Amino acid sequence: MSLLPALIGAFAGAPVLARELETGTFRYSWTQGLSRERSTIARLLLLAVAVTAAAAALGELFAWYFQPVFQLGQRSALDANVFGTHGVAFAAWTLAAFALGAFLGMLIRRTVPAMAATLGAYLGLNVLARLVLRPHYLPAAVTSNSAVTGPSPWILGYWWAGPGGKPADMSFVNQVIQRFTSNPPPNISMEQFLAQHGYTYWYRYIPVSRFWPMQFVEGGWLLALSVLLITATVFLVRRRAA
Repeated sequence: MSLLPALIGAFAGAPVLARELETGTFRYSWTQGLSRERSTIARLLLLAVAVTAAAAALGELFAWYFQPVFQLGQRSALDANVFGTHGVAFAAWTLAAFALGAFLGMLIRRTVPAMAATLGAYLGLNVLARLVLRPHYLPAAVTSNSAVTGPSPWILGYWWAGPGGKPADMSFVNQVIQRFTSNPPPNISMEQFLAQHGYTYWYRYIPVSRFWPMQFVEGGWLLALSVLLITATVFLVRRRAA
């Protein structure tokens, strides 16, 4: 599911214009009634709506199929490998991949190189979204409650804080942990033992309740990117096609 938008972009988006430019048939198809710009817009929009609608339906089917896994807490809906495979994000990624393929096909004018470039560009964009953009869609929450380490929230980071709330020196923390493990006090957990010595484990995380707001943020910028790519493709058709 994660790679499906990239395949759609490579096999459906890249050849749309690149194949005609490569074979020379655009000289005939772009002189039939409609102008080259209108012909390109009509073709791209029709295909974009079709692949986006199909991706939205497939994403909903996948979400329904995967729902028992979420309910059992085995995986989180915010998991990096799951977040973009359903909901608004999956349809938006599919649309963006198609628009990217069409743009690169028009830019490169060769089908196979355009397909390869689409795959590479999509994977780079996906990695950028996962590692850089997605953690900053919404402000992260901070807590010292270890219950957030379950499967639902997305843990962004964690650290030890010492007396006064400042980051703790790990050498002192390790000394307290060794003291606990060598002679554990009765009826007390290691976390409670560390708290008695002024050390607290803090988590920076995104709760699963922010799934849909994050979906709409990701879908929004991907839609804007798709519109920009399609506009750029039409511009190239106007300027470069002869």
